[in-house]
Amino acid sequence: MTSDIQVKKYEEFTVGDTASMTKTVTEADVILFAGITGDFNPMHVNEEFARNSRFGKRIVHGCISSGLISAVLGMKLPGPGALYAGQSVKFTKPVFIGDTITAKATIVEKFTKKNGELKFLRIQTDCFNQAGEKVTEGEATIIVM
Repeated sequence: MTSDIQVKKYEEFTVGDTASMTKTVTEADVILFAGITGDFNPMHVNEEFARNSRFGKRIVHGCISSGLISAVLGMKLPGPGALYAGQSVKFTKPVFIGDTITAKATIVEKFTKKNGELKFLRIQTDCFNQAGEKVTEGEATIIVM
């Protein structure tokens, strides 16, 4: 099974390379995420409570969007074999149940440390809703082979 996994080497990446993934966030996603993390904030899981908020309805956990970024980085760019060294994320607009989110990753820098032993990619990470509005923006530093 592992022989089928394609791992790209540092030299194969170019500044400007991009990849994306799209997912429609469901009620089940929110409930499963709450169960896994223990984050049962009523803004996410209680319609009546959230109705009285400034958003007027429940909002999706922010980490569901950042989790989609993780999926892009781990599965597409850089893909299998890559490891997080760090990530920053800013939530710029709320995400609601039923929204379709596209996570986009773009390589903005390649660099090495320890005389080339450690190889890194700095990647711009953004998520957009179905209207094209940016809902998260950030940056990840990834170690590659």
